[in-house]
Amino acid sequence: MKPHVAVLMGGLSAEREVSLVSGENCAAALEEKGYRVTKIDVGRDLPARLLEVKPDVVFNALHGRYGEDGRVQGLLDLMAIPYTHSGVLASALAMDKPMAMRLFRSAGLTCPEGFEIEFEDLQDGPPPMDPPFVVKPAAEGSSVNVLVAKNGDISALTERDDIAPEARFLVERYIPGHELTATVLGEQALTVTEIRPKKGRFYDYGAKYTEGFAEHIVPAPLPRPVFDKVCDWALRAHWVLGCRGVSRSDFRFDPKGGMDGLVILEVNTQPGMTPMSLVPEQAKHCGIDFADLVVRLVEGARCDK
Repeated sequence: MKPHVAVLMGGLSAEREVSLVSGENCAAALEEKGYRVTKIDVGRDLPARLLEVKPDVVFNALHGRYGEDGRVQGLLDLMAIPYTHSGVLASALAMDKPMAMRLFRSAGLTCPEGFEIEFEDLQDGPPPMDPPFVVKPAAEGSSVNVLVAKNGDISALTERDDIAPEARFLVERYIPGHELTATVLGEQALTVTEIRPKKGRFYDYGAKYTEGFAEHIVPAPLPRPVFDKVCDWALRAHWVLGCRGVSRSDFRFDPKGGMDGLVILEVNTQPGMTPMSLVPEQAKHCGIDFADLVVRLVEGARCDK
């Protein structure tokens, strides 16, 4: 018999709505393949729900804080329930962007110039660097609270009253050029996508999850040496963090810099599985349909050793 799979979805982060869509899609794919599936909208009662449901395997479709940062992974390790995607350490490292960048640099990958700063220092001090630059949370996903300051004005962020003074942010030099992403599935880089946001915007939350706001070009129309370099860097980032299952690495490429114009931005250890998401799109391009992709992740589920 096929295992009983609990699909964790929703959760407590700012990416809750995206996670609900990812979870519904993955649950439907597993049911299509004959799995017994229980969907769990994750709250603080998750340990009790898992004890009640008694799954054989967990498919972790959570995004963002609490679901993608190692905390749920640690709980599942303690409960000895195999789960999909990366384990505790890789999840925590990838979610903490400043720490991940230290590891990327140790592996010989180039990152944008930048530094970490607390929100109250952003509010009280002068512009953190000469424009253009990017300000982003140090530990969030889906471009939540990301600001591209092309003229140095960050008031749209600093005037908000719903961000804690001690919240950590990352300030990075803005890299012009192409927005690129590459998926690693198992031990293989699938392909590279170029993302072209429309309506004069960057690839923000709206562009990621609103139909018609961004064009995905698969495979990316890059010179072959650059294409291969993106795939190689995605694999190296996956390995240096200790990821497993699937990951998606995001890049910027400035053609004016030639082969040196590539920088890595971050690694997503639990990338989206919505109808507009990049990983299923890349898998499909490589001949892997959505249901088979989900099944491969379930078949590779395990706890940390």
